[in-house]
Amino acid sequence: MSAASGRFPGLFPIRYTVLVLCAVGTITGLGAALAWGGWWWLLPLVLGALSAVGVQDLRQTRHAVLRNYPVIGHMRFMLEFIRPEIRQYFIEGDHENLPFSRAQRSLVYQRSKGVSDSRPFGTLLDVSAPGYEWVNHSMVPTKLASQDFRTWIGGTPDQPLPGAEVCTQPYHASVFNISAMSFGALSANAVLALNLGARTGGFAHDTGEGSISKYHREHGGDLIWQIASGYFGCRNPDGTFSDEKFVENARDPQVKMIELKLSQGAKPGHGGMLLGAKVTPEIAAARGIPVGQDCISPPFHSAFSTPLELMHFIGRLRRLSGGKPVGIKLCIGHPWEWFAMVKAMLETDITPDFIVVDGAEGGTGAAPVEFTDHVGVPLQEGLILVHNTLVGVNLRDRIKIGAAAKVITAFDIARMMALGADWCNAGRGFMLALGCIQAQTCHTGFCPTGVTTQDPVRQKALVVPDKAMRVANFHRNTMHALMELVQAAGLHAPGEITAHHIVRRINDAEVHLLSQLIMQVRPGALLGSLHRQHRVFRLYWPLAKADSFQIAPPPLVPSAPKPSLAAQAAQRAKTEGSALS
Repeated sequence: MSAASGRFPGLFPIRYTVLVLCAVGTITGLGAALAWGGWWWLLPLVLGALSAVGVQDLRQTRHAVLRNYPVIGHMRFMLEFIRPEIRQYFIEGDHENLPFSRAQRSLVYQRSKGVSDSRPFGTLLDVSAPGYEWVNHSMVPTKLASQDFRTWIGGTPDQPLPGAEVCTQPYHASVFNISAMSFGALSANAVLALNLGARTGGFAHDTGEGSISKYHREHGGDLIWQIASGYFGCRNPDGTFSDEKFVENARDPQVKMIELKLSQGAKPGHGGMLLGAKVTPEIAAARGIPVGQDCISPPFHSAFSTPLELMHFIGRLRRLSGGKPVGIKLCIGHPWEWFAMVKAMLETDITPDFIVVDGAEGGTGAAPVEFTDHVGVPLQEGLILVHNTLVGVNLRDRIKIGAAAKVITAFDIARMMALGADWCNAGRGFMLALGCIQAQTCHTGFCPTGVTTQDPVRQKALVVPDKAMRVANFHRNTMHALMELVQAAGLHAPGEITAHHIVRRINDAEVHLLSQLIMQVRPGALLGSLHRQHRVFRLYWPLAKADSFQIAPPPLVPSAPKPSLAAQAAQRAKTEGSALS
């Protein structure tokens, strides 16, 4: 390639052509405007502005593209800005889960609007693809009287659960509820619509760690009050837990359960910070923090440091709340830490009333990409581990399990129940019901639908009565679909769905019941010999201690080096020779 490549010989680089044309056009247009006036003045004004932009592009040092391609280089940034929309509307396939497919989003929109979600001409899924799952139906379907599926959490009014610091105000929860999303992350109108929808539909609304705002209280829908490491709504000025402020909120009749968040799927073990500029008077009032100051959520709790202290803290919260159900939310990490918590339950006889298992694939909040993609246990594995551990120590009947991560359809709920869940929570599903279009601008403040912004003008686009009805519709229609699925399987309640009812394709010629693929522990099995148990129990259960989250890791056993190809061939020849002899 010659040195003059990309240039007119002796003139200027071709990439500057647009800038030069703008400059020439400005001079020409100015002459035309002086001669004829009127609309001709627009020509030098527009081209002059573009010329000024081009000169500034040459002078700036931040973007190399603009220095090399003045004026026209801005097209690159413009196209990059609208890339998500172009992909979503024109390129993305119906079943590309990024993170929710167009088919999933359309289903939520249809059910929330109350329009038909029926599909003609058969499934669009590849039923022969590995990983495809289905529910086996029955030749004798059932007929259910109601779709209002519920589960008691914290015992029942007639039969309290055994143990110390027991629950005296059990909650009859729907099997499908709104997952934890804080005011501040969501707009005021979004919180209002969610809570009004929850009250209308008779299900629960988790506050998220941002505590209870005035928007959560306005419509009176059932609340699950989440408390995280920042202790928002129940903190002293130094950030420690306050008994007095906790009692004030926890004994509100609108608060039905208290959820102690240990970790979340979006960024487990990370913590977070809300910049002071975003701490408005409304957010400050809800969280109990000063206006305009940085609000820090530490990655760990200050109220406890060991599993035993955690159990005693749970008992303390239950007592201070007046006997309401108290549970924990976590994304499973180190298995020995979870085992240590279970051993603390056995030692203290204090158990949480419920455990919400969050999956690493879940989360509505923004997080570093490393945490989003590579930290935490996915929901399926975490749920199976929690369920089987509790079964193995005979505590499963005392503790209800919720599942939260990418739950959209009735099949999602059924599948989670087959893996061990008693109910499911959905965050992004209800955001879609509010009108979210998956623009993925939640952390910028520029949400196009007003769901995740504090901009008072943007959130006016979200009309509370209309969106509240959509939230209630989405819940009702999903419960109806779940009822039909349960009936088709010949069952009487969603709780009867087990891993024996779900089938998964392994390859073109092989399918297995889910019960054949997942770990299953017999009741009380972890209280005796571990010889026949899964390796995770054999390895880490004996090492876990109720008085510490830490263990001494087992020594690494080096594996034998693999023989070389030549050695393998020699051994094969020797074996064949022996056989011939």
